[in-house]
Amino acid sequence: MPELPSFDITGEVALVTGASSGIGRHFAEILAASGARVALAARRADRLAELAREIETNGGTCVPIECDVTKADSIAAAIATAEEKLGPLSILVNNAGVVVSKPLFEHTEADWDYVVDTNLKGAWMVARDFAHHLVGQKRPGRIINIASVLGRRTIGRVPAYSAAKAGLIHLTQAGQNLIGRIPLKRIAQPADLDGALLFLASPASAYVTGAVISVDGGHGVAAI
Repeated sequence: MPELPSFDITGEVALVTGASSGIGRHFAEILAASGARVALAARRADRLAELAREIETNGGTCVPIECDVTKADSIAAAIATAEEKLGPLSILVNNAGVVVSKPLFEHTEADWDYVVDTNLKGAWMVARDFAHHLVGQKRPGRIINIASVLGRRTIGRVPAYSAAKAGLIHLTQAGQNLIGRIPLKRIAQPADLDGALLFLASPASAYVTGAVISVDGGHGVAAI
């Protein structure tokens, strides 16, 4: 029998940014439930503490780390603390993100900087520092950047968010009715992303690099 690819991430150490809420929180819970030790990184320390208690109550191993991905010293400290508390890092889930939603002409320069600095520049800095750290330690690892369908097909009110996410993948034309363009006719739920997350985080993805995996219900290939 051929050897099957392994999806086992037991004992791996993952750093999840933006872990205090939303998709980041969900991903942290999934990784911990799958056996990984998880560094929970975000700016809201109170929410991280709450999540850490829940993960530990369910038998997982984690550590909350206050981190601002727009600040280089905060990123460096988070990486160092994660390794000190949990062991050698091997997985980065680069998820931290913010959004400002309002009509286009009401967006200010400060709004643009707030979103792009976190969602694009911050993601780049975390990925750069994580990769640099692993190269320095001569260790393999995996970087999972969390983009958005809005990086491929934009909607109104979130120009900076769409541009930032497109910076992680590529620019596309604007669309209108989101659900109507999704062949599966429903908005994705966090659990729909679990399979792709565990695949990318596991040894089964050892030969996958630089790939964009669309978990979008067929939205990306649907007619506009």
